[in-house]
Amino acid sequence: MNLSPLRIRLLVGALFVVSFLGALDHTIVSTSLATIAGELDALAQMSWIIVAYTLASTVLMPVIGRLGDMIGPRLVFLVSLAVFLAASLACGFAPGMTALIVARVVQGIGSAGLHLMSQTIVAHVTTPRQRARYMSVIGAAFPVAILAGPVLGGVIVDTWGWPWVFWINLPLGGAALAFAAFALPHVESGAERGRIDLAGALAFAVAMVSLVLAVTWLGDPAALGAGLACAALSATGFAVFVLVEFRASHPLVPLRLFADRRMAASTALSAVIGVGLFSVTAYLPTFFQMAYRTSATVSGLVPIATVFGMLGSSLFSGWLVGRTGRYRRFAIAGPLLASFGLGAMAVLPLGLPLWVPMALMALVGIGTGLFMSLVVAVAQSSAPRSATGAATAAVNLVRQIGSTVATAIVGGVIGAGVAAALVSEVAALTPQEVHAAPAAVQDAVARAYGDVMGPVFGALALVYLLGFVIALLLPAGRLSDEHAPAHPPAAEPTRLVGRGHPIPQAAAGGPASSREETP
Repeated sequence: MNLSPLRIRLLVGALFVVSFLGALDHTIVSTSLATIAGELDALAQMSWIIVAYTLASTVLMPVIGRLGDMIGPRLVFLVSLAVFLAASLACGFAPGMTALIVARVVQGIGSAGLHLMSQTIVAHVTTPRQRARYMSVIGAAFPVAILAGPVLGGVIVDTWGWPWVFWINLPLGGAALAFAAFALPHVESGAERGRIDLAGALAFAVAMVSLVLAVTWLGDPAALGAGLACAALSATGFAVFVLVEFRASHPLVPLRLFADRRMAASTALSAVIGVGLFSVTAYLPTFFQMAYRTSATVSGLVPIATVFGMLGSSLFSGWLVGRTGRYRRFAIAGPLLASFGLGAMAVLPLGLPLWVPMALMALVGIGTGLFMSLVVAVAQSSAPRSATGAATAAVNLVRQIGSTVATAIVGGVIGAGVAAALVSEVAALTPQEVHAAPAAVQDAVARAYGDVMGPVFGALALVYLLGFVIALLLPAGRLSDEHAPAHPPAAEPTRLVGRGHPIPQAAAGGPASSREETP
């Protein structure tokens, strides 16, 4: 679909605002958790305010991606935005924790549709080369939300009350809905109308819910048996899901897409980001408060430096790939830079000026940003137009799963390691209490956190190093600067990948119109 440059910019701007709302709703609520749970008299269920939102968005990703391919991304996007706004209104009026959790489930479903369909719409209205640039702009919504969310959430709770944490979505989202209804083009996906793979959706839902419960309970000795049972059920569910997808006539995730090296490598690199970076960022402020004895405000500078590095390099790589079409160099350099930064963090002695770890974590952010949005554009260019939504969902899905599992593992390792190194009374101290304790206690806590976090950083450095190896498998070439037709010719038997090696059309999983240009 050929749109004028002005209309594409207006469209991308609207999609950025909506994607920002979805990302912001996750970060802005985190600041308000204690206040919300306290006023609703349900502190024990506090974590489910976040878990319900994240789990719902993850479980429904494959279904929403398939719906986008079946009925078109425009309708799915508009419905998702309407659902998200209605759920935001319901969250603010929730009379109790149960009602709030239900509303958060619905809100998470709407958020998944906004995120996926924003990327899918861009894929339909731009060429693969343009897509890299615009995808980086929309992808900037996430790091911007990380920076703005906690501060904005604190201000809103202190001035207007916690319901406005959710109601703040209504004016911006309502304006975006009115604009999107006119600005979004009618996109023909080219997919066959078929039924939703209900068996696959059910198997995936059981696997994901069991996985979240497993990683939550395995760290609790009292719930170890239930955690192991959930882990076994999750593994069984994922195995059933794969078998169902192989046999389904209209699978949620067409596994034939992964016959293309670009799709397989891009998906694996997306998982590397979820495991390698997203899993540890939540624990960085606590680490620096304890090990470097900084205040809560100062400790936030380290993740801010990471996010700024990620934001700048993502926009830079997207702009440069948009000009040249060459993407492989960024996918290779990014994991290598991030691995170096995390490896240096693993051996960094405590007591150095704070700017040293800030610089290293900024390097991790820069490395991640170089390929964070790029892998989505590359995966989309490897898929046929009729499976753009499914490809987009797959790349985002593995990142979310990797982040969910790795975050729980990292949290469990930190908690167990600190508890083993310190007596229980000291291990339970808050950062403020540690700072007020005698110097010997502060030193012991700092050593404990340093000893625990060193191996964590080292393990995550190895994850990024694995990402570097995966990136080497990407074929060399350039993203095309031509639009893919909605209905490609059926007579073309092969297409070119990388440096011009032909592969069968069926194995590639996509039409010749999504081919790369050879150098």
